Amino acid sequence: MNTNTKFAGLDIVSPIIVGSCGLSTTLQGLEKMYQSGAGAVVLKSIFEEQILMEIKKNTANYSNPYETFGDSYDYIANHIETNALETHLNLVRKAKASFPMPIIGSINCSTFGNWVTYAKQFQDAGCDALEINMLYLPFNVNTSHDDVQRLFSDTVQALRRIITIPIIIKVGAYFTDLAKFLQQLSWTGISALTLFNRAASWDIDTEKREIVHGSIVGSPDDLFMPLRWTAILSKKVRCDISASGGVYTGNDAVKMLLAGASAVQVVSTLYKNGIGHIANINNELKQWMERNNYNTIDEFKGSMAMKTNDDASQFERIHFMKYFSEIN
Repeated sequence: MNTNTKFAGLDIVSPIIVGSCGLSTTLQGLEKMYQSGAGAVVLKSIFEEQILMEIKKNTANYSNPYETFGDSYDYIANHIETNALETHLNLVRKAKASFPMPIIGSINCSTFGNWVTYAKQFQDAGCDALEINMLYLPFNVNTSHDDVQRLFSDTVQALRRIITIPIIIKVGAYFTDLAKFLQQLSWTGISALTLFNRAASWDIDTEKREIVHGSIVGSPDDLFMPLRWTAILSKKVRCDISASGGVYTGNDAVKMLLAGASAVQVVSTLYKNGIGHIANINNELKQWMERNNYNTIDEFKGSMAMKTNDDASQFERIHFMKYFSEIN
């Protein structure tokens, strides 16, 4: 069975790729992923806040760094920023020199200009593609839909003026008109969408009355959100889809591919079962293909996707009626 396929213009030996996570921060971890048959690896995201914290830590002894250093502060801050980025860029360079699998950089910024600045440096370091993690929670009641759409559109257009490697936009599901929004985003010339990024969960400690971390690792039940929207969107967008969330087994990966995903990201299952579990997922995928007489991914990819808006509405309505009315 041939699992070779394409994602975001990249040739990959398997649609199973490792999503951005702490497991992809070392050369040893990347080697295990390559040896286990990963089609590609998304490196752990570099966060703009991470860089700012590094600058703050290095100037913590000064109550007002601008007054202390004067015009030199910008130079010092830039030097600290460059050193902080260099760790990530060195990993890219070493990975590209060591493994033939595609290496995808991941960037998460809050300042418009730094999207382009960081992206250019990752491209120059040798990344095969960039995943731009635009995690946006629309919590501000003063921010309109048009404001959000403009933010995404302006960021993508700024990146496309500088970046020549494939651009993958990783988005959340919190949008008023998700289908239309992502369709329009796909028209901007990006190579792929990742559905979806996972906001850090939080909880309340009722005894201490404090905000605490929720579960860090995802659940197999997380599968259903990206599965639904991959099926709805894969025939309607002008780019590939990478499905992310809840994929623990080869059967989960098959579902995402049937829904129209070109690649399937795995993370939580690797924390639970080890990086070597990638090989198990690939084997289960191949066994399913053999049982169903498929020789290539393209022969079945998207065969269960929704082709029209009517398909989607009927799908939702039928399942609602089955659940609440016990209609057979």
